[in-house]
Amino acid sequence: MQKVINVLAILSFVGVSGIIGGGAVVYLRRDAIAEQVKERVAKAAAEAITGALPGMLDAAVPKSLPQATGGAIPSVGGAAAGSLSVPGL
Repeated sequence: MQKVINVLAILSFVGVSGIIGGGAVVYLRRDAIAEQVKERVAKAAAEAITGALPGMLDAAVPKSLPQATGGAIPSVGGAAAGSLSVPGL
């Protein structure tokens, strides 16, 4: 029975040591890990946007554009007629 308890104690020690060691490694490398995650997220976002742009542009452009446009809108007095004054003053 004592041997079983000793084995369990050793396994417990190994497990706790692994957890503490892993936590220490993550804590000491947290800046590098954060930078790697930022780079991966930025790369994935850039790829997603680049892949979605052609579809967005195709959907935004109408299928048939007008072949001709009308004339200019006629102006009624004001700056277009050569006067820079404010009407009514």
